[in-house]
Amino acid sequence: MNLTIIDLAHHRNGIGGAPFAVILFEEAGEEGSRKVAILFEPAGHCAVLDVDKLAQGDIAFGSNSWRGDRFEPSLRKAIRISSTLSERS
Repeated sequence: MNLTIIDLAHHRNGIGGAPFAVILFEEAGEEGSRKVAILFEPAGHCAVLDVDKLAQGDIAFGSNSWRGDRFEPSLRKAIRISSTLSERS
């Protein structure tokens, strides 16, 4: 999968909420576009949405829904690399 990571941030829902990562990335290819992914720690908890469609207010399933399982391995690898680099700083 050909992804370009634009930005990555770690978040948490309040002081006791589940931590998650947000990744802004560009997907190359025929259906390529700028997308945002939200990944919670457990495997299989990955949501991917197209940024332009979000900006137009499109959050509908089937219209602005992408298979998280397709993107998850590459995105989790980016999180691991980012965490490793942060630890070295």
